[in-house]
Amino acid sequence: MKVRRADHHGEVIVELNRQDEPRMEVATRTALQPPFRIKRILVPIDFSECSSKAFQYALPFVKEHQAAISLQYVVPQTYGTSEYGAIDSMGLQTSMRDTGEKDLAKLAADEVGGVVANDTVVRVGSPARKIVEVARSLPADLIVISTHGPTGLKHVFLGSIAEHVVQRAPCPEFIVREREHEILPK
Repeated sequence: MKVRRADHHGEVIVELNRQDEPRMEVATRTALQPPFRIKRILVPIDFSECSSKAFQYALPFVKEHQAAISLQYVVPQTYGTSEYGAIDSMGLQTSMRDTGEKDLAKLAADEVGGVVANDTVVRVGSPARKIVEVARSLPADLIVISTHGPTGLKHVFLGSIAEHVVQRAPCPEFIVREREHEILPK
């Protein structure tokens, strides 16, 4: 292998011969390997603008690592009464579940298509608990989750779903806030 200066400032010319091929193959293979391997990314979606933003942040990770993406929607647990009387909680949950499945499938088809493997998951229950359960069962290598950042008494009494997931998740999380400095290209 010979290296010499080129005519343009900051450039070099590398001349290779047959004996250099094994060395170049090793160098190329080593340089292309990322420092870590992401095989599956879980993105909880609640169909808000904020969770859509988290999904947009997840897509470059998915493409760069050729990872599978799982989109998850959690139907919150409903109870049989309200201030206006009894409600059909099972019917409401079934309707929300059906709508969630349809909307997630459309999102996956429209935004991910056949670029990488993808699936959708819909569960009923506590959002934080169900996100952690699905992350374990997949298993997910990364969770990209949004937070609306509740403050005040609401945060003191309820906390945020993202905060509960961070405390219990079996893998790293990438948290996307509703209002933040944008790093996505426009």
